[in-house]
Amino acid sequence: MNPRWFMRMSKWARHPPSASRVKLALAVIAICAGLVLIEKLFGTPEWMQIERLRFRP
Repeated sequence: MNPRWFMRMSKWARHPPSASRVKLALAVIAICAGLVLIEKLFGTPEWMQIERLRFRP
């Protein structure tokens, strides 16, 4: 692991983020998980699907 990560972890341990920032991060994670769940249940629309490109030499 990079030593910078240890410095960042020690900073977070000494000065943890505020409750509102933690709530914001959890809300963003919940929204992303909800979008993934909706995509897995219903699939993606036709216009969002990737078309395969054929390589012709």
